Amino acid sequence: MFDEKGEKYLDCINNVAHVGHSHPYVTKAATKQMELLNTNSRFLHDNLVQYAQRLTATLPEKLSVCYFVNSGSEANDLALRLARQYHGHQDVITLENAYHGHITSLIDISPYKFNQLGKDSKKEFVHVAPSPDIYRGKYKEDHPDPASAYAEEVKKIIEETQKNGRKIAAFIAESMQSCGGQVIPPVGYFQKVAEYVRAVGGVFIADEVQVGFGRVGKHFWAFQLQGEDFVPDIVTMGKPIGNGHPMSCVVTTREIAESFGASGMEYFNTFGGNPVSCAIGLAVLEVIEQEDLQGNATRVGNYLLELLAEQKEKHPLVGDIRGVGLFVGVDLVKDQRKRTPATAEALHLIYKLKEHQILLSADGPHRNVLKFKPPMCFTMEDAKHVVETIDALLTEIEEATGMKTENNASANAQYKRKYKLLW
Repeated sequence: MFDEKGEKYLDCINNVAHVGHSHPYVTKAATKQMELLNTNSRFLHDNLVQYAQRLTATLPEKLSVCYFVNSGSEANDLALRLARQYHGHQDVITLENAYHGHITSLIDISPYKFNQLGKDSKKEFVHVAPSPDIYRGKYKEDHPDPASAYAEEVKKIIEETQKNGRKIAAFIAESMQSCGGQVIPPVGYFQKVAEYVRAVGGVFIADEVQVGFGRVGKHFWAFQLQGEDFVPDIVTMGKPIGNGHPMSCVVTTREIAESFGASGMEYFNTFGGNPVSCAIGLAVLEVIEQEDLQGNATRVGNYLLELLAEQKEKHPLVGDIRGVGLFVGVDLVKDQRKRTPATAEALHLIYKLKEHQILLSADGPHRNVLKFKPPMCFTMEDAKHVVETIDALLTEIEEATGMKTENNASANAQYKRKYKLLW
């Protein structure tokens, strides 16, 4: 990115400019269609059909009905309406630290937001399950089966709600939690949760607003990391779908769509699926394919993870490195053994990086997780540059706080104790 003075910044966080800022192919498609025709969605247009076909071709076969809307928040709100209409249930299970949008219905199911309002802010129809975080969560990486353990927590919530005469409409989760701290659920977790939720008439909503469209590299959708045997009932999309243009989509099964249509209330969205939005959406899909951006996400993402893993060995501030493709988190800690969040240090690092003209951010419940979600054209050179800068800044922080010395002294003490025991 360039500012008004022509100064260059390395963007490591923009998951909206998915294929790159001001991509000429996308810009040309938008301009061409705008010059030809743009109108509201009451007028049928080939772009709408063509885009729906191209989009659903990337998804499992049963996800075949598209509703086009204008933002990720609007998509998640519509997903809730679909879920609640399906069997007439109302309650929603969400995850700790989840964020699903800024409108009222979504603030209600986003602990990341409503917890800021105080302990009594959670609505009666909302139930919060533990985040499937194997580094900071209830069940960690040393648990023999964290996927089943976390899924059992959802099952307990379902059983408790039924005892209280309530009915689950949906379980909603980002396929990988972003604001929650770059959390990647253990494989098998979604399958088990879906089984429990569907058994009581609920549906599984996969929120791909931040993590979809090839960001994970090996798959087009992040929920596919769970395995081929997992298919959500509803998928929501936004942010990268239009490379900065305001568009989004909800894709679901024909059965759920027909139930929604049978409510008697017509669904109409003035701008959702307009000709310009669909032309842009098609262009984004074409760029992802033509420029092999999924392959780039895998190659550069793996390289970035390797470089960051080296920093974990080098710096006591680095507690955990986790990620897949161009979705990576660095959990900063004051103590690697206790995993004490290094919130102030993370904030300081972010500000110092900006002084070095590198844009990164920190998030998670403790605001101590550096989160990488760069445009998909991010390069090996970009990865090397940002990690080298982080390396230098971490060294400065550790020297200024005495952390390096304390860590070395602790390591030496552990070595001596181990040596005496062996002797």
